[in-house]
Amino acid sequence: MIFLEIFVDMLTAHTIKIIQSLDKKKYRQKYNLFLVEGNKIIKELPNSDYHIDHLYSIDPQELAIITDNTTAILPTELKKISFLQHPKDSVAVCKIPEKSILKETNIQIILDGIQDPGNLGTIIRLADWFGIEQIICSEDTVDVYNPKVIQSTMGSFLRVNVVYKNLEDYLKNYQYPILGTDMEGQNIYKTEFPEKFSIVLGNEGNGIRPSTESLINSMISIPRFGNTQSTESLNVSMSAGIILGEIFSRK
Repeated sequence: MIFLEIFVDMLTAHTIKIIQSLDKKKYRQKYNLFLVEGNKIIKELPNSDYHIDHLYSIDPQELAIITDNTTAILPTELKKISFLQHPKDSVAVCKIPEKSILKETNIQIILDGIQDPGNLGTIIRLADWFGIEQIICSEDTVDVYNPKVIQSTMGSFLRVNVVYKNLEDYLKNYQYPILGTDMEGQNIYKTEFPEKFSIVLGNEGNGIRPSTESLINSMISIPRFGNTQSTESLNVSMSAGIILGEIFSRK
């Protein structure tokens, strides 16, 4: 039988205020904390590199996770600390790792100025699906610990290393081919992909910035097969899925 140290107590106004503030990057950085919601994802945390600072649950026994700080709360209290419209069970307040360490990988994704949390979350989930272990983000890309990003990854953030870098400095020292995505690039279905490389995806509205583009070896594109011209371009996460599908279909 697993023993859980559970504290049954009312959430203080101070605690609620701190947890609610974690939807903003400056407070996540101030407290070095972020939120993970839902039993399914929370159950994966003990097998990851993330440390649970505090666990709040309406049914801690169902989670069966041993932590130093677990608090049983009421559904009404859960609503006060959740960022979901319809919270179900638990919230884990987790520590943000001090520093992300770069890994040596065959294929990695580089994101240049992605702003939409849903896009970043989806791309992280795609990377996990295709076995890509690392994503390099420009410093102005949306924060991976944004609650909407974490939720949309569906737990994939636990398995994909996301590192923020000055892209110019990083790409200048990158030793392998760098491919970019552009409407005028080479047809992906006619492109020979190297063994080791990075694929750069640009900002939703402006694409890849010129300073990044100058360091890219070649551009690739997804050809349009339909006759309609009403769709100007694909969503960046949709493009990522199509490109990764083509790359790995040849593996």
